Amino acid sequence: MTSLALIDAGGANLGSVRYALERLGVEARIVRDADGLRDIERIILPGVGAAAPAMALLRERGLVEPLRNVRVPLLGICLGMQLLFDSSDEGDVACLGLLPGRVRKLASSADVRVPHMGWNTLEPMTASPLLDGVDADASAYFVHSYAAPVTDDCIAACTHGEPFAAMVRRGNVAGAQFHPERSAAVGARLLSNFLQWNGA
Repeated sequence: MTSLALIDAGGANLGSVRYALERLGVEARIVRDADGLRDIERIILPGVGAAAPAMALLRERGLVEPLRNVRVPLLGICLGMQLLFDSSDEGDVACLGLLPGRVRKLASSADVRVPHMGWNTLEPMTASPLLDGVDADASAYFVHSYAAPVTDDCIAACTHGEPFAAMVRRGNVAGAQFHPERSAAVGARLLSNFLQWNGA
């Protein structure tokens, strides 16, 4: 069975992601330091909270450089996906720099509430093994106030007042802005696809 690291970056969704993986028959290793990444074949970086404290915790635990140099498939979830980018407006913080771009706050208006909370439709942009079996009009569960831009690395977008990246992928690095652990069959399928993905 694939050895899977679940990075503890202080996010409240660590347990729920772990349980979602257990439902797929996978026991994840909770990792709180660089030593925990030895002999790991896949990594998930979950997160709920703010970018600056999460990056500070990753730095304190000696995980920033190992994550920047990772050679195995890596999936960031929610805040974990945002941390994959160069930087974030949330706390004006430098992030992991695995994906180019800056995470910015979603614009609110009389018709658009921020944070963006609830189910929303995924809009496929590029074919990817990570989206195998996910219908073109599938919905996923989001909870966030900040979002990444739609770039060439975006494999699925979403719109909440403005388009943003719902899923990204560059090389062996991927991210989901939505919560697969709360997105029923769509989320389970994404996690299952990631467990089989070779990063290509």
